[in-house]
This record gives sequence, structure tokens and C-alpha cells, in this order.
Amino acid sequence: MEPGRMEAGCDEAGRGPLAGPVYAAAVILPPDFHHPLLNDSKKMSEKARETLRPIIEAEAVAWAVEAVQADEIDRLNILWASVTGMQRAVLRLAPAPEFLLVDGNRFRPFGPYGFGDYRTVVHGDATYASIAAASVLAKTYRDECMRKLALDYPQYGWERNMGYPTAEHVEAIRLHGYTPLHRKSFHVKELEPSLF
Repeated sequence: MEPGRMEAGCDEAGRGPLAGPVYAAAVILPPDFHHPLLNDSKKMSEKARETLRPIIEAEAVAWAVEAVQADEIDRLNILWASVTGMQRAVLRLAPAPEFLLVDGNRFRPFGPYGFGDYRTVVHGDATYASIAAASVLAKTYRDECMRKLALDYPQYGWERNMGYPTAEHVEAIRLHGYTPLHRKSFHVKELEPSLF
């Protein structure tokens, strides 16, 4: 982080699942923010993420979370749906950041942000606190969403598998078919017809 520059960390959650939205978050943290639990959300326990979420929301200079639904994922593909979600989250930040730190290796200029106004960082959620904070918000909001959606589609076990292609979820698709919340562009190898 450069002294005096307002930087936002950006990350997503839910690129790999077969069902449900992908969530993206953008977070501007104060320069002195530190919390011992903060890390890449995938390396944190659910309890740690849930503990941190209200702390991040209360102490961040600004934060925003966006969901990109399955039909838009199918139109854009999951990479650009994730990027679109991050861009939408950034545009909701007030104050607006001067620079973006983006987890991963792909992004694209948009709105006021040209090539010199962002940096992609592989494993950025383990490197920058603002990206880690965004990963926590994206993950907790997505998990909360999937638990709610599971009430409408209890046979798929989304409250446990969060829409990922677990054996339980794949077998439920085999038995009950796809829902409107499934990503039609995602193909499950186990469900493809076999020649033998």
C-alpha cells in the first residue's frame, strides 16, 4: 500500500460451483487495520469468517458486495462474470478508491480505472489485507445466500455443499435434474452419457 493512496481490494467467491451466483466484494481498509484472524478466506474456518465479517463492515472505510446470477454467468462465462461483479462492487464504494488490488491474474479496465489504476495479484488474498477482507465478505455473503436457496431446493444439499460439485450434489442432479439456479454452461463429467 502506498502512503496516502486510497486502495480497494477486490475478490470473489463461488467460481467453481454448479449452482448459485458468484459473489464479488471490494473493500477499502484504513491504513492501520489489522486483525489476527484475517487471511485468505479459504484458509479460515467458517467461525473465523463469520467473526470477521461484522468487524470488516464496521471498520472499513468503504465496502460493497455484488452477486452475479447464474444466467449472467452463462452469458459472460465465469471469469468475466467474476470480473463484472468486482467492477460493480468497486463502483458502489464511497469514497471511490484511487487504485485497485485484484486477486488473480485477469482483470480489465473500466469506468475511471485504466491499466495504470489496478494491479492483479495471484494469491493476493494471502498478501494484501484489503483483498483478504474482500474474500471474507464475498465468501460469507455467498454462503448465506446458498443456505437460503437451499430452503427452496432441499434435495440438493446446498446448505452443506454450497453448490459445489460434490458427490451429493451430482447425485441429486442425476435424480432430480437441474434447477433454474444451475449454471447451464457448466458441465458435470459424471453426468455425461457414456459410450460403454
